Amino acid sequence: MENLIAPLIAAPLLGAAVLLVGGRRLDRVGHWVGTLLSTASFVFGLILFADLLGRNAEHRTLVKHLFTWIPVAGFQADVTFRLDQLSMTFVLLITGVGSLIHLYSVGYMEHDERRRRFFGYLNLFLAAMLLLVLADNYLLLYVGWEGVGLASYLLIGFWQHKPSAATAAKKAFLVNRVGDMGLSIAIMLMFTTFGSFAFGPVLTHTGDASEGRLTAIGLMLLLAACGKSAQVPLQSWLGDAMEGPTPVSALIHAATMVTAGVYLIVRSAAVFNAAPDAQLAVTVVGAVTLLFGAIVGCAKDDIKKALAGSTMSQIGYMVLAAGLGPIGYVFAIMHLVTHGFFKAGLFLGAGSVMHGMNDEVDMRRYGGLRKYMPVTFVTFGLGYLAIIGFPGLSGFFSKDKIIEAAFAKGGTEGWILGGAALLGAAITAFYMTRVMLMTFFGEERWRNRPTRSPQGPSAEPAAETDGEHTEPHPHESPKVMTIPMIVLAVGSVFGGGFFSIGDRFLHWLEPVTGHSEGDSPLSAATVTGATMVCLVVGVAIAWAQYGRKSVPAVAPRGSLLTRAARRDLLQDDFNHVVLVRGGEHLTRSLVYVDHTLVDGVVNGTAAGFGGLSGRLRRLQNGFARSYAVSMFGGAALLVAATLLMRAV
Repeated sequence: MENLIAPLIAAPLLGAAVLLVGGRRLDRVGHWVGTLLSTASFVFGLILFADLLGRNAEHRTLVKHLFTWIPVAGFQADVTFRLDQLSMTFVLLITGVGSLIHLYSVGYMEHDERRRRFFGYLNLFLAAMLLLVLADNYLLLYVGWEGVGLASYLLIGFWQHKPSAATAAKKAFLVNRVGDMGLSIAIMLMFTTFGSFAFGPVLTHTGDASEGRLTAIGLMLLLAACGKSAQVPLQSWLGDAMEGPTPVSALIHAATMVTAGVYLIVRSAAVFNAAPDAQLAVTVVGAVTLLFGAIVGCAKDDIKKALAGSTMSQIGYMVLAAGLGPIGYVFAIMHLVTHGFFKAGLFLGAGSVMHGMNDEVDMRRYGGLRKYMPVTFVTFGLGYLAIIGFPGLSGFFSKDKIIEAAFAKGGTEGWILGGAALLGAAITAFYMTRVMLMTFFGEERWRNRPTRSPQGPSAEPAAETDGEHTEPHPHESPKVMTIPMIVLAVGSVFGGGFFSIGDRFLHWLEPVTGHSEGDSPLSAATVTGATMVCLVVGVAIAWAQYGRKSVPAVAPRGSLLTRAARRDLLQDDFNHVVLVRGGEHLTRSLVYVDHTLVDGVVNGTAAGFGGLSGRLRRLQNGFARSYAVSMFGGAALLVAATLLMRAV
């Protein structure tokens, strides 16, 4: 069965090569080629999954060596794949949800002239992410890591004719390069510490390294995770990434890129377990980000950017759980999988709404869409209930476990982390209810209001034009788009409960991640009750503000916090002041030092020798009389010195 691991990656990689190099002759069938090859990868994944299920837990690791990549004395890098319970979970998520997004894109990108290229990029994204999670060493993982960064750049900026899309792609690329430096430094530290960067030697010999060295490696891995998973302080690119086509948003936020950081931390569990300071840093980053993203999501009127803030917050929950160590590793991955279902469904639902509303993204121009788009309403609504943790749905089982694990950390730290997780649950219920109410309930606010001209290739011509007003005709999306949404809605409803029966997900991952119950001061029932109270409070506040009152066409000025949240809590302002301006001042300072000190020393030394040589040159003028005078003077000095010495 190990022989199927390489085809698992090769299928979408072949699709990317064929679609990007094949030319326009594939324009009519390219979208189906990309979809079939991603689906083939999913089928390979299912076969491998069935094989692992048939093995004992201790024999569920398959290793496949393809070839030696870099054979140098004292340094050897192999192209070797590792398939175990952790990587298998990601394989099924990436290929399963990814294939559904491919199918959805067939309808969403129907009118785009560059649709073949779009599917080539999607295939490249899947191949890079599969390489990342199947690599058996950190250097090969780094190749997939950079491949994901490249694919995200190409897809976020796919509509590069829009300056905002081109800028967003460049911003995502640059911010992620900062995080990638952390991963590259971590790999260098691993090699100098363990003499290898393969998972086996590194993760099984952490006891041979000092805690300080492991802390440095852990912090660099965390920096890398912050970049890919949009965690504080490298979160600023995620909201702008919504400039890409909506299927891209679903792929990035649900199945691929932002999950890579969580995978990296959990895969490197042995390093973090032996470095408590680095582990604490992970929990702090997760707790801060889950609140940061939730607050940002409360103030966004753009439906995709509201969901982007939600992704930032939910990934924060996963990072928080991963930072809890063996108490939370399993639940971090469990929430990652359930989040893959409902967040992909929410983004595809948002794309369906945009498809029926001439690509309008402002929720203040929505309202009452449930009767025009019933399938989208139901599937989006189920995703909404799942993400807020409604009892019985997938988010209820996975997010509640993270909150319980946070309290189980014990001591003051446990109370702080648990309190932050509960507060995040309340804010999540508020902003997601806000999205639901503004989109599907209330008055039909698109009528007799100016609407933006269609910007995406999936936009349909305006139905009616009355003076300066363009009024859309909302309608349900075609089946090629609604079927993936229905499948994801089923996963949003039943996924968490299925994983929790008999703790099957815990038993599946425990051999790889380990597990500890911790020592919670609160019972599971108490935590669940507190979470339900937070859910009800969040929903009630949103209903009072957006359900009982009419939604104004223009957002009111709001409080200072609201205005800051609309500007992403000033994250871009902070980056501009601290990094851009700081970089400018640093550069100017270095230029000044270079001109005044370095150039001053060099030029001053040259000028000194030039002046000295100019003066010495006068002694060699070529005139015999001058030389005679010099000889006479020298002789006179010698005679005078001789007479003086005799006199003494």
